[in-house]
Amino acid sequence: MSWTDALLIYGLTLIGCIAGGVSIGASMGFVGMMGVTLASGMMLWPTFGDVVWNTTTNFNLVSIPLFVLMGELILQSGISSRFYSGIAGFFRHIPGGLAQTNIFGCAVFSAIAGSSVATALTVGTVATREMRSHGYADTLTLGTLTAGGCLGILIPPSIPLIVYGSMTQESIIDLFMAGVVPGLVLAGLFSVYVMVRVLLQPSLVPKKPTDKVDYMLAAKNSFPIILLIGAVIGGMYTGVVTPTEASGFGSLLALLLALLYRELTPAGFWRALRNTVLTSAVIMFVTINAQILNFAIVSTGIGHGLAAWLAGLQISPLLFFCVLLFIYLIIGMFIDGLSIMLLTVPLLYPSLATLGFNGVWVGIILVVFIELGALTPPMGLNLFAIQSIVPDRTLGDVAIASLPYCAIIIAFSFLLYAFPQIALWLPAVMK
Repeated sequence: MSWTDALLIYGLTLIGCIAGGVSIGASMGFVGMMGVTLASGMMLWPTFGDVVWNTTTNFNLVSIPLFVLMGELILQSGISSRFYSGIAGFFRHIPGGLAQTNIFGCAVFSAIAGSSVATALTVGTVATREMRSHGYADTLTLGTLTAGGCLGILIPPSIPLIVYGSMTQESIIDLFMAGVVPGLVLAGLFSVYVMVRVLLQPSLVPKKPTDKVDYMLAAKNSFPIILLIGAVIGGMYTGVVTPTEASGFGSLLALLLALLYRELTPAGFWRALRNTVLTSAVIMFVTINAQILNFAIVSTGIGHGLAAWLAGLQISPLLFFCVLLFIYLIIGMFIDGLSIMLLTVPLLYPSLATLGFNGVWVGIILVVFIELGALTPPMGLNLFAIQSIVPDRTLGDVAIASLPYCAIIIAFSFLLYAFPQIALWLPAVMK
């Protein structure tokens, strides 16, 4: 069976399964097993056990549940609420006030949660109540939360970057370092947009407060989270700990902080453990099935065949980049970001390497594309997350509020294409 026939069969079967209501993880596993069977019969079936074993014992993937646990402990202990109130004091007199706090809070909390949805939910749970009580317009509030949550998968530690690194054998630490500057730049672009919009539409925000801010109290509430992030990320960047060791160290620090504030109840601790297990189980289920599909793709030569075909077309890197952006934009409307990465990387990575794209840069740009998918209906997860917090608003209201940030992300992706050193500068400097 040629690679073109295999690609057609795999694609149609996968689309049919998803359209029929089969979960993305089960669909990928079924297509992978079917593909291997069609190509080699049952001869390679014992290899499925090796795929499962190698995936579940991957040292890099062990960090995922520990990073999730770190974020859950911070959320369930109430430290996240203290942090939000703390940084709100620093942004109070800046145009946009609490809207700017949302973006900065998401940028910082993403360095703990590693997840877009978790970041949006954590900050949004505190922010929506606070902003409504101060008279901020929902159109401003909802957009800053959905867009700010996107930073959760770009600024390290990032679960999609961990998965990408395990699939492509790119350095996890290099990927983490490469996400820092783009994450900060994107957060800065969001912040500038909010500032300009507020200056043009002052009715979106309340009048500027005249009372003084207790900066000592603000620093006291926000410092523990900053310290935790600095210890985890600093440990990785200086080579003291590996990403997996840093995740365990971060979970320990988060637990100590929660015990120090004495706000983590036994029920809260149980919820943190339960949510960690549920999230990690879903991620591992999808990852294992994606690796089975990846095995089928490799064994039938689809990846290399597609790369050779694209090389023969002599397509320009810019045109391929635009096509890739369009594909991710469409797929992101229907499939969650992690599943998209697991589904597309085995196909696209050889092609991108053939066209001369840097593997670390590819990881960052794919995460940016996934961020875009998190903001596009009908399946944008960040839209659902924020709408669940404000049930009096429709999903359409949240999507409209997020639309300007989609345009900013698209523009930023082309900026990354034109200046790849935005992502590659920090890894090079750290080495």
